[in-house]
Amino acid sequence: MATAIVTDSTAYIPKDELEKYNIHMVPLSVVINGETYEEEVNLSADEFYEKIRGGKKLPTSTQPPIGKFVALFEELAKDYDEIVTIHLSSGISGTYQGALAAADMVDHVKVYGFDTEVACYMQGMYAIHAARLAKTGASAKEILEHLEEMKKTEKEFILVDDLSHLQRGGRLSAASALIGSLLQVKPILHFSDKVIVPFEKIRTKKKALKRIEDLLAEDVAKYGAIEATVIHANCEQERDEWLNHLRAEFPTVDFYPSYFGAVVGTHLGEGALAMGWFAKK
Repeated sequence: MATAIVTDSTAYIPKDELEKYNIHMVPLSVVINGETYEEEVNLSADEFYEKIRGGKKLPTSTQPPIGKFVALFEELAKDYDEIVTIHLSSGISGTYQGALAAADMVDHVKVYGFDTEVACYMQGMYAIHAARLAKTGASAKEILEHLEEMKKTEKEFILVDDLSHLQRGGRLSAASALIGSLLQVKPILHFSDKVIVPFEKIRTKKKALKRIEDLLAEDVAKYGAIEATVIHANCEQERDEWLNHLRAEFPTVDFYPSYFGAVVGTHLGEGALAMGWFAKK
């Protein structure tokens, strides 16, 4: 049984890891000043933040055309019996639904969808786990069972500098954004029921980061070994300083550095930091 693994660009899996694990990636796009770019293909994260710096008009993002999924699935059908396609939360993007619609258009291969209900390298870690299992000959059903087990301990917390990006992009209510800006608090956001909502409102960034650390500590005490990612939006030095501190504080946690690329960066803005984790199986 040969099983292919597909994900989208918002997993932000580095190219060498995509190749290492044989993961197939379909890009989302951003539109900047009327020009469309496929993130992670012809627009890197660094290039994106450089292009939007100082701009008055926010870029917009678009999900992949269904035809891109159809073409990839048909190509994979030549060599694989099954496909597991893994995507960012269906509550913030139609990418997952687009992949499922494409699956119905393809013959000769069975396509199974998995909604991570999160985004970014947390999504990427699901895809990497799936690809490791696929290499051992695991079936799509076995892979999906493993991913569902991972989901039971999944957490992701996001700290943004400016809530207006999320609000204008429709990913956060106007009321939540207004509360954050009026009180000048640093809301910790998380995914709940597939959408991004406030988790807690903290007065300072330092205290907000400490609160996320405390939440991690609770799960380390509960589960022992943890796999985690620490993510930045064009504030790599700040991410690395936090990462070094975390590695010293939590020696049983495997930390993987990552970044918010163009599509997610469009909605979070520069300066965002995040951490997500699973219990290690």
